[in-house]
Amino acid sequence: MAAPTTAVPTTDAAPPAPGAHTRPGRWIDDWRPEDPAFWAGGGRRVARRNLVLSVFAEFLGFCVWALWSIVVPQLPAAGFTLTTDQMFWLIAVPSLVGATLRIPYTLAVPVFGGRTWTVVSASLLLIPTTALAVVVQRPETSFGVLLAVAALAGFGGGNFASSMANISFFFPEKEKGAALGWNAAGGNLGTAVVQLVVPLVIVTGAGVALERASLVFVPFIVLAAVLAWRFMDNLAAAKADPRSFAVAVRQPHTWVISFLYIGTFGSFIGFSGAFPTLLAGQFPEVSLSLAFLGALVGSVARPLGGILADRVGGAVVTVCCYAVMIVGALGAISALGSHRFGLFFASFLVLFVATGVGNGSVYRMIPAAFRVAGAGREASATARAAAGCIGIAGAVGALGGFFVPRGFAMSTSLTGSLVAALWVFVGAYAVMAVVTWAVYARRGTAMRAARV
Repeated sequence: MAAPTTAVPTTDAAPPAPGAHTRPGRWIDDWRPEDPAFWAGGGRRVARRNLVLSVFAEFLGFCVWALWSIVVPQLPAAGFTLTTDQMFWLIAVPSLVGATLRIPYTLAVPVFGGRTWTVVSASLLLIPTTALAVVVQRPETSFGVLLAVAALAGFGGGNFASSMANISFFFPEKEKGAALGWNAAGGNLGTAVVQLVVPLVIVTGAGVALERASLVFVPFIVLAAVLAWRFMDNLAAAKADPRSFAVAVRQPHTWVISFLYIGTFGSFIGFSGAFPTLLAGQFPEVSLSLAFLGALVGSVARPLGGILADRVGGAVVTVCCYAVMIVGALGAISALGSHRFGLFFASFLVLFVATGVGNGSVYRMIPAAFRVAGAGREASATARAAAGCIGIAGAVGALGGFFVPRGFAMSTSLTGSLVAALWVFVGAYAVMAVVTWAVYARRGTAMRAARV
């Protein structure tokens, strides 16, 4: 469908209004969010419209990314015969693919335009949803084919990176943090929604209709693509800068923060994917519909991490989050030993809240850490390194969504229990807390003085 355009004004005419399209494809050539008059005169309205539609598309991306987390526990009821290891592979591989796609998806926004890429990335979600609907109706499908179809769900994981990159160009610096926080939280909620909705829609009188798990999202995916095509905008000012990744790769802080982000976001997405299967395996008497609460509280807690980090420093908040995550993991270990569902469920909710808060606080640390590390250098070079770090940390952190389910699978295969994996997580969180304190929160350092 053709998008409306506005004619280019003549040289003696008034400047185009904020958000005016000066060429086909809803391209905006004049975008000055740091200009107060421009922002108040219509720029804010355009930016918020793009934010709302971006959140909707990203939300559906997370829904698709998380689909297999709630489908896998239902496969035996649909006639599939899978080992525990195979089931955790199906949960883990979408996160691996999604993490891999995050950097190219980030670079796609400046190349194609945010509106154009949102249409493309939303439309790509029709591939994993359609493929899932086909294979889950065939119990004779080989594990290899199931794994390939599960990998397609990784398209949804890439959407987060492109959405965050796109929205960052629309907002002024003073409002960028809040906009990106809402964008991230809105997307993360997709994990909770899919785990709430799917158990309700697949129920039939004779068993389960697993194809409904993905088909229920198809109309919304089409709607997201149409709305993006009709109402979103491309910004000519959004320029690709692959150098930011090259600069960031050479900075030690990039890899320290990426390591820390595995512990927060990686744990969030990994636990979100594995939680329904853990409940089904350890407490089969409990309804899977409760699983969505973990992802829900983790998503809602993310903005709180940024707010607290602004007040007391991201590193301090992050250390506290790792400490709380250790408490949550120890509670889960105790619950498994005594087979107490209440303690197990509460412990995981604690874990989810801590990972959500930690997601916000670690992201808040990035620009602050690079400002301190880049003291005396040009501000543009420091900003470029920080931008590259955000992209790399987002990709590396998402690998936790692969490591966590695989850790549970190995623990179950080798010991017959989840306890060994949880002890490994406890150790990892302790190491991450020490690293955060030593590098960013130790008294007497420039990082602590700057409240990184």
